[in-house]
Amino acid sequence: MTDKMNMTMKFNLDQEKEKKAREIITSVYKALEEKGYNPINQFIGYILSGDPTYITNHNEARSIIRKIERDELLEELLRSYLEK
Repeated sequence: MTDKMNMTMKFNLDQEKEKKAREIITSVYKALEEKGYNPINQFIGYILSGDPTYITNHNEARSIIRKIERDELLEELLRSYLEK
């Protein structure tokens, strides 16, 4: 058991999920912006808490964001940030 604690786990997100995450982030970002919210703050609230009420229902954004896991959203956000 101790040997596993010293190993690093590897997490991979396939390219199709990556593309889906990117599309969801863009769509939800636009919906939040259109409703006058600060999209960054709302995404952070959602990712940290898991509470979908941080995301507006406008343009079905709340149901769209729930199509993927929060860790997949976070991975895509981090990848996008680091690639720039």
